[in-house]
Amino acid sequence: MTLPVEASKAAVGGADVPAPRASAHGYWRNVAKRLRRDKVTLFFGFLLLLVFLSAIFAPLIAPADPYATSMLKRLKPIGTPGNPLGADELGRDMLTRLLYGGRLSLVMGILPVVCATVIGCMFGLAAGFYGGRVNMMIMRVMDVFYAFPSVLLAIAISGALGAGVTNTIVSLTIVFVPPITRIAESVTTRVRRLDFVEAARATGAGGFSIVRVHILGNVLAPVLIYASSLISVCIILASGLSFLGLGASPPEAEWGLMLNTLRDAIFVSPWVAVLPGVMIFITSMSFNMLSDGLRHAMDVKM
Repeated sequence: MTLPVEASKAAVGGADVPAPRASAHGYWRNVAKRLRRDKVTLFFGFLLLLVFLSAIFAPLIAPADPYATSMLKRLKPIGTPGNPLGADELGRDMLTRLLYGGRLSLVMGILPVVCATVIGCMFGLAAGFYGGRVNMMIMRVMDVFYAFPSVLLAIAISGALGAGVTNTIVSLTIVFVPPITRIAESVTTRVRRLDFVEAARATGAGGFSIVRVHILGNVLAPVLIYASSLISVCIILASGLSFLGLGASPPEAEWGLMLNTLRDAIFVSPWVAVLPGVMIFITSMSFNMLSDGLRHAMDVKM
């Protein structure tokens, strides 16, 4: 798997960055109107809302203890009284494990992208605004990471740091910094050549002021759109690391780890064994569709 760098052109709209909008409030109001008309985006956004709420309120709605084992309930099928989604290889309630597993899976899928967005934006803004040696130094370092596929890079960093949720978040953050830096640098390089930035320089505005007032607002939209498309990739990578034993550790409830522990039961109770994979698919697909809807809604040419 490689990161969807090609999607960056779609995220930016495939055209030059426009001049600052006269009314940011009016722009976001138009974005909200477009989103309200997009039924597909609203549907997948509603699915994500359900996933988030079920994870947040898992202690209140879960029917059992996620760590309580029972050999008598081992691999019970879906529809078993008291276990509506069956039980896992240790007799733990699958519905409860899926609800609690969403907490860790969402954190491991969203937090690295958020951290990478902050770091990548800073690097990209610096590289694009100052150019020259600063640009060359930052972007050549980022190019080194592109020599490795994202999956192999994540596995290598996680293997070097050791198994664990924190190390997984760190490794995935490192993986996602380069593509976000490239998007931010590309947009910043175009924006800093526009007339309103030159006018700000002519009035004696400092570099930090120009970046904060005139450039950052134009950079954030394409970066956030692209970053939202990376969340689905991050969820899959985090689950894959847990599946390989490099992420969450037993007895934690995490969808990738649950797939790992249930893989030996695929021929005995296949419907129970695939449930964590179904949750990963639904969540990642919902983030993908939501990202696509946001890209269309924030395209000022539409």
